[in-house]
Amino acid sequence: MRRKRRKPVSDINVVPYIDVMLVLLIIFMVTAPLMNLGVELDLPQANANPLETPEDPVVVSVDRDGAFFLTIAGERESIDLAGLTTKVGAFVRANPKVPVLVGGDRNVGYGKVYEAMVALQAAGAPRVGLMADPLPAEPGK
Repeated sequence: MRRKRRKPVSDINVVPYIDVMLVLLIIFMVTAPLMNLGVELDLPQANANPLETPEDPVVVSVDRDGAFFLTIAGERESIDLAGLTTKVGAFVRANPKVPVLVGGDRNVGYGKVYEAMVALQAAGAPRVGLMADPLPAEPGK
């Protein structure tokens, strides 16, 4: 009796591709929630004129040593992050239209300014603006 010759199987093994796709799916599922952890900012635009506001803004300052200061209604006080969140939260709930500004010393690390912005977001400040000095006018203009 004669045996039949078998044809060689020439299928592509797709199991490794499925494994890679599942790993990529897991990576995307883990990293997607992390994309929403930013602080909402109201960044200034170039050549913008300052806005006239009827009320004094709430100003959070960070000095070159990383210490936080809070200025409300012209009164400036040194404050920690927990106190900042509590005081600004109470003030913003009572006065929701008052602008909230953050100013950091030129030599302070970005992380300290970011901590202040996160504390303001946790306090419920709807919009946070950044303070900066205007650029000096170019000679001849």
